Amino acid sequence: MFSISPSVIEALSRRAAVVALESTVIAHGLPAPFNLETALVCENAVSEAGALPATIGIIAGRPLVGLAAEQIAEIAERGRAAVEKVNLANLAAVMTQGKWGATTVAASLHLAQLAGIRVFATGGIGGVHRGAGESFDISADLAALARYPVITVCAGAKAILDLPKTLELLETMGVPVVGYRTAELPAFYSRASGLRLESRAETAGEVAEIARAHWRLGFSSAVLVVVPVPLEDEVPAAEIGAASERALSLAAEQGISGKAVTPFLLAQIVEATGGRALRANIALLRNNARVAGEIATALSKL
Repeated sequence: MFSISPSVIEALSRRAAVVALESTVIAHGLPAPFNLETALVCENAVSEAGALPATIGIIAGRPLVGLAAEQIAEIAERGRAAVEKVNLANLAAVMTQGKWGATTVAASLHLAQLAGIRVFATGGIGGVHRGAGESFDISADLAALARYPVITVCAGAKAILDLPKTLELLETMGVPVVGYRTAELPAFYSRASGLRLESRAETAGEVAEIARAHWRLGFSSAVLVVVPVPLEDEVPAAEIGAASERALSLAAEQGISGKAVTPFLLAQIVEATGGRALRANIALLRNNARVAGEIATALSKL
């Protein structure tokens, strides 16, 4: 049903460090040429940390864990018009219809877990959307985090979301949220949200120990590691908040809904910040990949 690249198979067979990476950011999250450049930079960051990168995507109906450079390039070139955004609900359909697909956090976690990979890096997770009390718009990422035992490294939930409710739901689902050298939840483009965390780790080894203890206790959920965007690339939370409100109003006026909401809102925020939000996104993706590589390396030594 799915394939694993020979290099990933070999690394897993000797219990070496491997980090899964998603592909939605390549086809839907970043504009060209930044999408391809960032995908390769993230793979390189994982490698420099001592781990093997395994980007996940769907090539003509075949899920593949460990895309080759030319496959990543083709996903980037095809873009959102020809590459499906794949979540848990449409994964089987994309496969049987022979389509190309870019995997979201949820779909990437599912395939990483099937392959036996225990560390995954992304930009920001999905969560509880604003107004979810009426729309019931809650990302499948949260359900996947509650289901799959994979350390997930991110810069928090995307800033357009209801962050307090997202954090509350993660706690309800039993997903540990560990701040990496921070005591509060990062807000994607911004380093702080004002939401305090119960757990903090200062080193990759400490994260690995927390995850091992969590799973040894019989839990089967992910361990969510939240890493602030690098200080020099941060966009102030107040500026992002104002841009988000304007983008949400515009989305409502234009009747944008469903899977189209998030990329639309993020694009509006990039425009409103004069491109600084894009630079922050790229920086946090690279930083998360590096931290994930260090965590995977530490985990492989336990």
